[in-house]
Amino acid sequence: MPPARPLSYREVVRKLRRAGFVEVSQKGSHVKFARATDAGVLTVIVPRHREIAAGTLRS
Repeated sequence: MPPARPLSYREVVRKLRRAGFVEVSQKGSHVKFARATDAGVLTVIVPRHREIAAGTLRS
C-alpha cells in the first residue's frame, strides 16, 4: 500500500462536510468540526495550513 499523500486544507474540509461534519468554531489557525452520532458528538480539529501531513490526518 503506498503511503498516504498530504492533503490541502480545502480537500480535508470537503471530505469532512461530505461525511456530515459542520464547522463549529475557529481559534487561531485551527478549525473545529463536529458531527452528531449515536454515541454523542464527534469532534475533529483541523489545522488551517496549506498542506496537512498524512500523519496529522491519521491521528
